[in-house]
Amino acid sequence: MKRIAVLTGAGISAESGLKTFRDTDGLWEGFDVYDVATPEAWARNPVMVQDFYNQRRRTVLEAEPNAAHRALVKLEERFDVTIITQNIDDLHERAGSSDILHLHGVITRSQSDKNPDLTYPIEGWEIKMGELCELGSQLRPHVVWFGEAVPMIEKAAQICSQADLFMVIGTSLQVYPAAGLINYVKRNVPKILVDPNLREIDAVANLEVITDKATVGVVQVVERMLGVGR
Repeated sequence: MKRIAVLTGAGISAESGLKTFRDTDGLWEGFDVYDVATPEAWARNPVMVQDFYNQRRRTVLEAEPNAAHRALVKLEERFDVTIITQNIDDLHERAGSSDILHLHGVITRSQSDKNPDLTYPIEGWEIKMGELCELGSQLRPHVVWFGEAVPMIEKAAQICSQADLFMVIGTSLQVYPAAGLINYVKRNVPKILVDPNLREIDAVANLEVITDKATVGVVQVVERMLGVGR
């Protein structure tokens, strides 16, 4: 069975109504990302950071998977599909994809402030100050902040190196280390990039660029791969 590695970014979730910061202005829902997405911000004002992610979590839970998320699920009918996502929402899970690797954590879980390997499901949408992990430290969002290691990046690189097809959806390939994953894909492997705002990509072999939004471009690609309408 052919192995497909799919790297998804903010663009696929934006069509479900989720706003995500872009490097161009460094803002996320009106907040400077360094005030809400760094260990230093958490140390300086944990109540504000906790509240910020509680509100983002509520928004995520109100959002629904879109046609692009659902199209990727259909690929599993014929292919071995692994989704590597930069997004912290759970829309791929709720769409029904079965193999998902979150590079930057997932907002619907909490983690220990002392040991990031200790993670827990969240009941409802809120982590309260005073809620502790088994080590006695405050629970925080299970999100990789700026300045923290991306623990799943090596596993993601291995998946990409073994892929028979590589898809990139809704990401500009400007944010590292995730952007470097395309360099692990074998040169002769077909690569498909779907993003309406994609900049020119140099020195990438066997590349097809589709400058459509995800709900259009991904659906078309999946239908083509599954032979829909033939």
